[in-house]
Amino acid sequence: MPSSQPYARVPRRAVIGWILFDPACQPFFALITTFIFAPYFASAVASTPAEGQSLWGFATGAAGLVIAIFSPVLGAVADASGRRKPWIAAFGLMLMTGSALLWFAVPGDTARIPLVLAAFAIGTIGVEFATVFNNAIMPDLVPPERLGRLSGTGWAVGYFGGLVALALMLCFFSTAPDTGLTLIGRPPAFGLDAATREGDRFSGPLTALWFAVLVLPMFLFVPDRRKGLPLGEAVRKGLSEIRGLVPKLRTRPALARFLIANMIYADGLVALFAFGGIFAAGLFGWGSIEMGIFGILITVTATIGALAGGWLDDAFGPRIVILVALLALLLACVGLLSVAHDSILFGLVPTPPGTGLYGSLPEKVYVGFGLLIGIVAGPLQSASRTLLVRLAPPENIGECFGLFALSGKITSFAAPTSVAVVTALTGSQRAGVAVLVAFFSVGAVLVAGLRTPLRADGGQAKDGPRTANQARRE
Repeated sequence: MPSSQPYARVPRRAVIGWILFDPACQPFFALITTFIFAPYFASAVASTPAEGQSLWGFATGAAGLVIAIFSPVLGAVADASGRRKPWIAAFGLMLMTGSALLWFAVPGDTARIPLVLAAFAIGTIGVEFATVFNNAIMPDLVPPERLGRLSGTGWAVGYFGGLVALALMLCFFSTAPDTGLTLIGRPPAFGLDAATREGDRFSGPLTALWFAVLVLPMFLFVPDRRKGLPLGEAVRKGLSEIRGLVPKLRTRPALARFLIANMIYADGLVALFAFGGIFAAGLFGWGSIEMGIFGILITVTATIGALAGGWLDDAFGPRIVILVALLALLLACVGLLSVAHDSILFGLVPTPPGTGLYGSLPEKVYVGFGLLIGIVAGPLQSASRTLLVRLAPPENIGECFGLFALSGKITSFAAPTSVAVVTALTGSQRAGVAVLVAFFSVGAVLVAGLRTPLRADGGQAKDGPRTANQARRE
């Protein structure tokens, strides 16, 4: 899979530094977006879980709209200006600032909800824009035939970072509301007040500190491109290239189709993670301990899935990996919706209440479908990243990663907002989450029609197992 820019070998420490960017960001998604802070906000800060789900959806949608508008512009500017690290530093600062401000989300203090939602939106914008520029570095680090393994390893190490962060939160900070103790039976560390849920609120500052430490190897060891045009000229050139990219997409129908598919299914996945924990908190009354253990279980399966997905990506092609993952997500999403607190299979099978951790059958079924989501989410995101690299013109890789982020976020203000609107209108968390079925269904149909994707050099590439001779020719 030749490139117009020949691959130059880089030191192993540069590859490791790039990989560590994923675990540096992962606590934002694991602790804040999904398993700790979002359920805490919906259950303890907002007036009701349904209202919390609705407000969280509107904040996620607002951040997604900003990302949708500016991602392709920033990607094009990165291609023109050359440098990526200064942009990662600037948006990383936004991530840390937004995360740290979540500390002020005091239980029941509805007056602070606007500040909390604004901080969450700022952090979301920061982490997504930083990821655009970090992704654009990937083709400079390894040969094309190893992109799948690099991407999969990044996702797997990222999930492992999220696993460690979740374990720290459960053992030392997050407390059960009824006992005020952590998972290991102790009060929260550093003298944090369990009564005001300071342990759960600490997920924000911990995320900021975590990112600051783990992102350092990327800045120290990963080579950056030489400085190109000045910022103003780079912006003008970038905007001009965006206008010129539309005709290129017309000549690359596989790339255009993939971007549309990614636009739909990626936002469904983001919304599923954003609301899956909130839905469970409202459905079963799970607190931080139950949610955290649920998150650890999902993260373990996600790590395994991401590692396996990278190898499957290189062996069978990213399209197959994406399609199988989407079908599994569709099944899991319907399965989650079929569970109620006292029944499964949409009420067809009533179940008695249980005791202990995940004691009832509906809770066990919910956890099972969550594990299925975890094991396919990593391969889906990893394979999507490598498929973009294979389809994009090499000279416009940063610009295309901007479009990739755009396609993954342009409906992220629609998916969470749709969940928020339906939840607000019906007062039902289940009805709100049900809209996500459509996103995975349409995404799967589009990917299924992506038969013979174009390689980066414009030639045809079969999306199936590669022989050794084929690998050498690439």
